Amino acid sequence: MTSVSCKWSRMIAWAGQTSEMAQNASRPLSKRKVVEHIVLFRTKAGFSDEQEKDMLDFLYTSQYHMRGIIAISLGRIVQENPEGCTHAVCMRFPSKEVLAEYYKNTFQSRVLNEYIIPYCHGSISMDYEAEVEDDIVPLFRRGEDFEYGVEFILLFSVHEDVSVEVIGDALDAFANLIEDFGSSIIQYTQGKNFSVNCKDYTHCVMIRFPSEEALEGFTSSPSYTDIWKQKVLPISKRTLIVYFLIDPIGTTLM
Repeated sequence: MTSVSCKWSRMIAWAGQTSEMAQNASRPLSKRKVVEHIVLFRTKAGFSDEQEKDMLDFLYTSQYHMRGIIAISLGRIVQENPEGCTHAVCMRFPSKEVLAEYYKNTFQSRVLNEYIIPYCHGSISMDYEAEVEDDIVPLFRRGEDFEYGVEFILLFSVHEDVSVEVIGDALDAFANLIEDFGSSIIQYTQGKNFSVNCKDYTHCVMIRFPSEEALEGFTSSPSYTDIWKQKVLPISKRTLIVYFLIDPIGTTLM
């Protein structure tokens, strides 16, 4: 084979590889099921900064002591709310089975008994299945986009006579709105609560925003207001909206 024909062969092969890479890049990522575990705490009066730091640090570093926690975010809730919740933790697990093992873990019990129960008077918890893109960054919530930002949590409890179709229509409306906002939203999950520990709310929508400005732009938009007033409130007997800021913590292994 001449050098010219070899050169053309290499160019054709390279072009084929480039075309395949472009097709793979444009192909949407497959989805993977995960379980979101959310707890909102009500801390007691007199809860000190030192006690807060210990609680949040032990919760955050629990991912290094227990297998199965693939992502975690937590912090102090920014605004007052009707339920009196002051702090939130959001954990992600790969399955319901792994979450069940977490509930039985002795380290989790220790953190609960030593750093949460003595300083709190109640909590609200949510467990729900969701889907995320099956890739390292969105699955494990790693990378620059997840180091800072705002975690927005919307809980609602539907009336018993509301059909599955009507609930699905409300959740689909949120999903469509998320797509319209594009890069203003880092990640979004939603689902039905299956927690046996708390039945206060039936459904959850959780959105990670890059900033408070992005959150404000979303919640003040006419589209969000319409969904809230026309699709969520009419089917709900109670609702709760909270958010907290994401800051790097837990640098010391507890």
